[in-house]
Amino acid sequence: MSKVKTHKASSKRFGVTGTGKVKMNRQNRRHKLGKKSAKRKMALRGTGYMSESHAPTIRHLIQK
Repeated sequence: MSKVKTHKASSKRFGVTGTGKVKMNRQNRRHKLGKKSAKRKMALRGTGYMSESHAPTIRHLIQK
């Protein structure tokens, strides 16, 4: 049986923490920032975590 390849696009966007959570960058931080409030932009700075229902799919794509 052949090896399972890593999905490179996903591996560049997601990571896995030591406890197994899938971390990701938050959306809506690229452009049109003048319309967004400072409070909203500050909240978008931190790392986001994938919901546990989607996490197994991402873990499978980025397995090493």
